[in-house]
Amino acid sequence: MQEICVIFDLDGTLVDSETLCNQAFVDLLPELGEAVEVLVARYRGKKLALILADLELRLGVHLTSDFEARYRERVAELFALDLRPTVGSPEMLASITFPYCLASSGPLTKIKHALQVSGLEPFFGTRVFSSYEVGSWKPEPGLFLHAAGAMGFAPERCVVVEDSDVGVEAAAAAGMRALRYAPQQGEQNLRQCPSFSDMALLPGLLRSLCDTPQRAQ
Repeated sequence: MQEICVIFDLDGTLVDSETLCNQAFVDLLPELGEAVEVLVARYRGKKLALILADLELRLGVHLTSDFEARYRERVAELFALDLRPTVGSPEMLASITFPYCLASSGPLTKIKHALQVSGLEPFFGTRVFSSYEVGSWKPEPGLFLHAAGAMGFAPERCVVVEDSDVGVEAAAAAGMRALRYAPQQGEQNLRQCPSFSDMALLPGLLRSLCDTPQRAQ
């Protein structure tokens, strides 16, 4: 059994934050007139700058210069009130025996706040990597490659755990295998990425991958 490194996404994978992040758009832009669930499906895993550009296009207006700051503030408020780990994540993290880290597209301050209020902070320590630190956002491979290097693993020995299309794309671009967390039945999985709906299943899936050679990309 070869050793692997597990690279976890945060939003929508380890913490139930996608609804809260998009609720902030609903709160700040009521003229958008869309349900939170619609926004989650449209923007899951995407870079904030691209989301803001799309919102401007759809609304036909330029967002105010302070909109991003107000959005971040509202997200922090919602996190403090309602952010929870995804079902089974704490137990899963306590049980896996592989080296692991966190790689998120969000700013480091947001990542640390999310880990703190969700109770997941003790699991990761300093093994936390942000797109804002490396200047690379999913679906680019740079964030995952940086995390792998910092952890001392070659890309082919890394497994990414993601919930979004752009995250799965980034893993493939980095030459890494991916497992997609899809708690809602019927979700489509990009590139036939293996998926799972229950965090309790993840340790066993990771052990199976240890015994499966990495196929050429």
